[in-house]
Amino acid sequence: MVLRDHVRYFDSRAILYRPLLKHTNYILGSGAHIGIAFGATLEVLLAISGIATAVVLYPIIKRQSQSISLGYVASRTLESTIIVVGIISVMSLVTLRHDVGGAGAANAASLVLVERALVAIHDWTFLLGPGFCAGFGNGLLLDYLMYKSGLVPRGMAMLGLVGGPLIFISGIAILFGAFKNGSPPANLMALPEIAWEASLGIYLIVKGFKPSPILAAQPAQSPVK
Repeated sequence: MVLRDHVRYFDSRAILYRPLLKHTNYILGSGAHIGIAFGATLEVLLAISGIATAVVLYPIIKRQSQSISLGYVASRTLESTIIVVGIISVMSLVTLRHDVGGAGAANAASLVLVERALVAIHDWTFLLGPGFCAGFGNGLLLDYLMYKSGLVPRGMAMLGLVGGPLIFISGIAILFGAFKNGSPPANLMALPEIAWEASLGIYLIVKGFKPSPILAAQPAQSPVK
């Protein structure tokens, strides 16, 4: 979810990935890359958990709308796929760093261009994956299902109905260069979605789903003989 995504990206981008994302000559350097490998591992777990979240919720939310629920699962799957693309770009850069050895000045310039290209791919996966896909899947589809089903308080669910479109607007603004990803305007527009997903996670942990007609409609399971 968006809160989890932002926390994870704060950890990996600001701390674990800093040597790679902030240093333009990383590919020409040497040394261990344990922090970057650990960050990539966290992103792999994130991609898996994104799909797992959708799979766990699907049997419940499909009783409200099977087509929208399938859209939610597809959105989470696409988001995880884009995240994996970002992981591949990062680890490809690590591999190139170990393979270049003593590159000459001419090759060094080319390698720096390759580095910038791979870093740019990773940066765009952050916008297209946890940005657009999360705003659509978690902010619109999942929130609509929660709002219509009454599984959570509707006042809380309204946060997602506001946050999802804002994430989209923010993403489009970034695409057209109005401001940068991670800038104050982008972070401000993400707050409603972050609040929605944080409140959803906390509410389900503390109280669970509210009594709802779609849960009451679940067919009784026959006793195990």
